[in-house]
Amino acid sequence: MKKPLWFLAVFCFYIISLNAQEKFTLSGIISEEKSNETLIGVNIIIQELKTGATTNEYGFYSITLPEGTYNIVISYLGFKTISETIILTKDITKNFNLSESTENLDEVIITGNIEKLNIKTPQMSVNQLTAATIKQIPVVLGEADVIKSILLLPGVTNAGEGSSGFNVRGGATDQNLILLDEATIFNSSHLFGFFSVFNPDAIKDIKLFKGGIPARYGGRVSSVLEIFQKEGNSKELKFNGGIGAVASRLLVEGPIQKDKSAFLIGGRSSYAHLFLPIFDIDNTAYFYDLNAKINFKLNDRNSIFLSGYFGRDVFSLSDQFVNTYGNAVGNLRWNHLFSDKLFSNLSLIYSDYYYGLELDFVGFKWNSGISNFNIKYDLKHYINSKFQVNYGINNIYYKFNPGKIEPNTEESGIVEEQLIQKYANEFSAYVDIEHNITDKLSLNYGLRFSNFIRLGQDELNVYEDNKPVVFDPFQLIYKEADPIGVINPNRGDHLASFNNIEPRVSLAYIFNENSSVKASYIRMAQYLHLLSNTSSPTPLDVWTPSGPFVKPQLLNQYALGYFRNIKEGNYSFETEVFFKDIANRIDYIDGANLIANNAIEQVILNGEARAYGLEILFRKNEGNLKGWLAYTLSKSEQRTAGREVTNTQRTPTELGINRGEWYSTPYDKTHDVSVFGSYDLNKKWNVNTTFVYQTGQPTNYPIGQFEFQGLTIPYYGLRNKQRLPDYHRIDVSATLTPSKNKDRKLKSEWVFSIYNLYNRKNAASINFRRNQDTGVNEAIRTSIFGIVPAVTYNFKF
Repeated sequence: MKKPLWFLAVFCFYIISLNAQEKFTLSGIISEEKSNETLIGVNIIIQELKTGATTNEYGFYSITLPEGTYNIVISYLGFKTISETIILTKDITKNFNLSESTENLDEVIITGNIEKLNIKTPQMSVNQLTAATIKQIPVVLGEADVIKSILLLPGVTNAGEGSSGFNVRGGATDQNLILLDEATIFNSSHLFGFFSVFNPDAIKDIKLFKGGIPARYGGRVSSVLEIFQKEGNSKELKFNGGIGAVASRLLVEGPIQKDKSAFLIGGRSSYAHLFLPIFDIDNTAYFYDLNAKINFKLNDRNSIFLSGYFGRDVFSLSDQFVNTYGNAVGNLRWNHLFSDKLFSNLSLIYSDYYYGLELDFVGFKWNSGISNFNIKYDLKHYINSKFQVNYGINNIYYKFNPGKIEPNTEESGIVEEQLIQKYANEFSAYVDIEHNITDKLSLNYGLRFSNFIRLGQDELNVYEDNKPVVFDPFQLIYKEADPIGVINPNRGDHLASFNNIEPRVSLAYIFNENSSVKASYIRMAQYLHLLSNTSSPTPLDVWTPSGPFVKPQLLNQYALGYFRNIKEGNYSFETEVFFKDIANRIDYIDGANLIANNAIEQVILNGEARAYGLEILFRKNEGNLKGWLAYTLSKSEQRTAGREVTNTQRTPTELGINRGEWYSTPYDKTHDVSVFGSYDLNKKWNVNTTFVYQTGQPTNYPIGQFEFQGLTIPYYGLRNKQRLPDYHRIDVSATLTPSKNKDRKLKSEWVFSIYNLYNRKNAASINFRRNQDTGVNEAIRTSIFGIVPAVTYNFKF
């Protein structure tokens, strides 16, 4: 008996000693040395344990380790790497300041998946843009553009030149959640899609989630584009900006109280319209926007941020037609550190999108829009180096104004009318866990609960069998149903309520230090819908909430990918396959009228959508020549089958829209190829080029015609059976950085660019008409841009 007792005593002592091994937490803030600007996504690597952490959206990191001595490596693209030895015998707060590795002007460059640490994380289907070279990417008219740059990534397209928004993995533009400092942006474009609303000088970090979306995000079913503005320089006053062919920008930042608080204010405006009177053109088209932010560091555990954005577009034709639209957002945030392991952020957010139209020759003004008030509270709990928990709640109150018509003069004869305003409330709660199970297997898994309540409004139509759309069995078409009554609910009444559980899970299995395989599944719900029957959104499109007749969209997306770093990260390769299906995707009956429609439910049916594809991205990350090749092979379809016959009343079998068959969505692009290259000729010259090729956009051409009372009337077949010609172009730019920059405070550069180098006349649309001279039908191609040269001057001091 003595031997077993002795063995048991040793074993217990060993277990106790293991548990007695103390662990301590290393935490702090990582910021940029010259400005105190916090940095997002910095890698903190513990070489001895081959583990690490990254900074969050506010530059905070926390990692818990056993007692010992460690070599800490701080690594961030575009900044000098720091290596420091830390003796961990107690909890330590350690802040790091990183210095830039170059003296170039602030730019934006696409990064991500080039550090070995990222091979190990389960996060997939994500591309990141950080402060360092978007200006290198040639764009039309030479104005740096964030949205145009993400179109070079796999799985991201748009409807073509001059189109608004972007499409991700075969999704619609309204299925993208666009956040600027956590506030929702409802329209991301200036001048009907020629520019984006984001001033590149004011941006700190951009991240695009195409799949594997964490549980803290919700409300859209295609992607999340998260953008954070700079906080402002708390050390010294700085200016930077640029003068371009059609627009200019200026940004000022500096300390309010040195090292404690800072401000940032930036503005942009176009001015090409100022030259139109020279050519006797009495039309106007211009935009302007303003970014502002202040921050206060109250103490080591509390910081306050106040940020805002305001933008407007104005388009007029001889003062007879005036169109004004734009976004306005504001966010008040409070960061609080409960401990070195628990970080929190409380945000109060306001978002507004306004659309105004004045037709002087008719004599009326039209105003519409959407606004929301949002309160959210997020916490991140760093339990240990292998287990982290994110959790929080969010509540959004919406007000929808579909439109108000009022006379612009007393003599117009127009009667003032307010379309029925709609109201809704969306609540959500989530938990999201980051779990490193073994050295080779790591998981992100979480759950989101969302509740959407359609609140009362002034009037609500009542329909027979609750069907606002009826099927005509003789003409075989859908028609608007006539209401059988109207109810007047109170604002606090619940017209409809929806609850959804949205699980998220992603995993990574590490083969070795340079390669891994990842997989993800997400379920998401979307309660808002953009009413648009064009291939690209227009400012006139109206948002509407889910309710008694419009169901929320529900997504299931699956993705599988292989990721590999080559030659220590000098090259990287990633490929993913994805499949997603969406229930309750809205579709429109033939001939639907969406403008100023007070009963929009009479032209909408709930259908389904699906998309699947293969994405490949190969990068060269180091050396004088950098760039990437992106290729996407995909299919995007939707279908609205005939509704089932109810038991209470026998009705004829419905055909559905498009005879109930699957048809290509307007944003289906079978092949999408993007190539970007940047070459440093020497210290003064940098040359960049892009090549883009896409399968033509689905459309409809007439398949025949008939004569009726002397008129020739074309008729069409099933939806989107034809396509526009394939789209392709080459853009080039060259950046000159004067050698005298190094020795003076004013630093500058010249950017010379040519958009569409070989003057390709890409088709924006093809219309058909009868030639008045010959009487023969002919096709007319409409193109927006040919070759467009531009020059931009950038500066900072």
